[in-house]
Amino acid sequence: MAAAATLRLTIPLAFSSHPLTSSLRFLASKSTGNETASFRRVKMAATVGSDPETTSSASRVIDSHLHIWASPQEAAAYPYFPGQEPTLTGDVEFLLKNMEDARVDGALIVQPINHKFDHSLVTSVLKKYPSKFVGCCLANPVEDGSGIKQLESLVLESNYKAVRFNPYLWPSGQKMTNDVGKAMFSKAGELGVPVGFMCMKGLHLHIAEIEELCTEFPKTTVLLDHAGFCRVPENGEAKHTYTQLMELSRFPQVYVKFSALFRISRTGFPYQDLTPLLSQLVSNFGANRVMWGSDFPFVVLECGYKEAKEAVTIVAKQASLSSSDMDWILGKTVMQLFPGQWVLP
Repeated sequence: MAAAATLRLTIPLAFSSHPLTSSLRFLASKSTGNETASFRRVKMAATVGSDPETTSSASRVIDSHLHIWASPQEAAAYPYFPGQEPTLTGDVEFLLKNMEDARVDGALIVQPINHKFDHSLVTSVLKKYPSKFVGCCLANPVEDGSGIKQLESLVLESNYKAVRFNPYLWPSGQKMTNDVGKAMFSKAGELGVPVGFMCMKGLHLHIAEIEELCTEFPKTTVLLDHAGFCRVPENGEAKHTYTQLMELSRFPQVYVKFSALFRISRTGFPYQDLTPLLSQLVSNFGANRVMWGSDFPFVVLECGYKEAKEAVTIVAKQASLSSSDMDWILGKTVMQLFPGQWVLP
């Protein structure tokens, strides 16, 4: 196997004030020779905004999935949850620099585990940049049910527009379909906020819960983070889960984030092995129920933020998607879920 080449990432404005990451190194490519040369040609042809067959210049680009957390300097005011101290730079100033460089207009900020149920840092950013960001809070499935009131408060008082269900935060032995989970899912529907599912250990472990909640509470919109962590299948078990993902399209309230491509790809940037996945997601759900997301800041060390945006365009080009499809995936889908949040000037 050819040795991976490395590059030094140098963005003085982003890193000069961050002692945790004064310099970063990331893999530039997992291959060399003809494959890398071919990738470079595809990348040059697929740069977002440069190919009228792929994107529309009138559309806004919205990142449907990213995180922020306090810088070391901010941590005194916005402390990390014990044991969840970050090792990457992930503050909002670093994010804004990356978004500017990549020409991304807005984003959905998902509450990070680094601050767990303390939403004060993200709340402060939502208040500072109300036309730039929308918030997705983290559901607290504590057994006394107090998380339901927390959800309601965050939505009504702090302008959060979505909520994340992390099944690994439920009490041991409990499922997202327990009484608290159903009450929160129902409340989300009443409040008009989508529920995002984070199935990091595999969609097959949680598909029955998701289907039960969708069936019982059809008014609650659902977001599947990172395509349910499904990869293009190579064996029987994976094929079954892949089929289950596609079959969720029967629920009209289910949307899919084609996000964190580095987590679901078996190859390196630009993740072209995901072409069949994107093609089938669009075929089954429709482009208006699929949305791109970066998973910043983790993606910065994988391929780079700007490159994360380029990757979805490269994959879409390989899948022969239309410019209309790409307008939906790169922004219109998430914009229709949160109307009035990102408006063209």
